[in-house]
Amino acid sequence: MAVFVALGAFLMTLAGGWVAQRVSDRRHLVLGFAGGLMLGVVGLDLLPEAVEAAGGLLFGVPAALLLFVGGFLTAHLVERSLAVRQAAHGAGEERVPQVGLTAAAVMVGHSLMDGVALGAAFQVGGGMGAAVALAVITHDFADGFNTYTITSLYGNARRKALLMLYADALAPIVGAATTLLFTLPEELLGCYLGFFGGALLYLAAAEILPEAHHDHPARSTLLCTVAGVGFIWLVVGVAE
Repeated sequence: MAVFVALGAFLMTLAGGWVAQRVSDRRHLVLGFAGGLMLGVVGLDLLPEAVEAAGGLLFGVPAALLLFVGGFLTAHLVERSLAVRQAAHGAGEERVPQVGLTAAAVMVGHSLMDGVALGAAFQVGGGMGAAVALAVITHDFADGFNTYTITSLYGNARRKALLMLYADALAPIVGAATTLLFTLPEELLGCYLGFFGGALLYLAAAEILPEAHHDHPARSTLLCTVAGVGFIWLVVGVAE
């Protein structure tokens, strides 16, 4: 059942990427909406689940939040190291395509864990599986949208953006299939969600949203960002 439901996630991811391709003339609105989706996913979905699942404290701080900070810093260090390497080869302040590919690869890894979470939920029971399936399938639209957008934003060719989109679409199916072989500890899943949330927040706050407002500091861009957050809030509310 989990693998069958993951096929829905596959289709929704491709749908998100298709929408991202068709609105190139409204790029600032696309980026504003993508930033809102990422912010909403982190604050309203990933972090609450991570804190609840990861459990214990380390020196008075939830483990999931420590990993959240670690994910943010890791994303920053990866971007800075790639940018410095590119500058050393005379690229100046141009955007580094490898950063986009790395960010998209992180999105693929997240979608893989979406599939694992989906399979684990069905291991618990049908009701839990249905709730998680609704959340995964719906927010995989945002994953596909963001994967294509992030890859393209850093100057990668359309072919590479599509390749990462297809990888992101297939990842939930692969993840769900792996749960036929093992049971994932809840604490490990929570720690992963915390780390990924930090990396995703960095991309939204340091890259996507500044780019959206750089050339078009319009009210419509801000409204798209708020709409992205509101969409994820709706998804989380329906899933609950």
